[in-house]
Amino acid sequence: MILLALETATDQCSAALYRDGAVYARSLHAPRRHAELLLPLLDQLLAEAGVARSAIDAIAFGRGPGSFTGVRLALSVAQGMAFALDRPVLPVSTLAALALDAPRDAHDILAVLDARMGEVYVGAFRRVGDVALQTLGEETVGPAAALRVPAAGAWFGIGSGWGVYAEALRVRLGDAGLSGVDAAAQPQAASVARLAAPLFAAGGGLPAAQALPVYLRDKVAFTRVERNLV
Repeated sequence: MILLALETATDQCSAALYRDGAVYARSLHAPRRHAELLLPLLDQLLAEAGVARSAIDAIAFGRGPGSFTGVRLALSVAQGMAFALDRPVLPVSTLAALALDAPRDAHDILAVLDARMGEVYVGAFRRVGDVALQTLGEETVGPAAALRVPAAGAWFGIGSGWGVYAEALRVRLGDAGLSGVDAAAQPQAASVARLAAPLFAAGGGLPAAQALPVYLRDKVAFTRVERNLV
């Protein structure tokens, strides 16, 4: 099985190649340069692995939530390649990919990304295997101070939202508490690939035309009037 994976929903631009259990990855911190860097990154990755595009079985991508522009880029590149190669696509939650990078001993994981505009994207997950996560409720967007999480043991917090809204998030968790935090972690294509592999093996690929992004909200930024009120 050979899968190509893309993740561009945050300031991190990454690509990965999954080949029979081995993962080859490239990742760059490149705010606002994803469109410029992603295709060369893919070409470098394929060349290093000695894999032709025609050998790819499916294309996985981080479907969001995250930056509107970044999510659209991953979707459009994945669809373009899938149409050209006549291959299926595998949309993977960006928050799930982030959660997968929590420490192996983290059982209940709260992935939180800074959504800007005073809000966070949140996904709650339970680790059920080395590369398997159970989703605990729906992914949401909203103010950190209004966070709602399902009942669980101590959470491991991961993602940029923990760096920006740590105090508000800790207050909302209350007695549940935290077992640890990694606020520097970013969603990576390598984790998108690892989550996509069992989906593909189970026949979970979609025709390129059916792939959809997940934004969770339909507003990109404050208006000028709203900015003056903040």
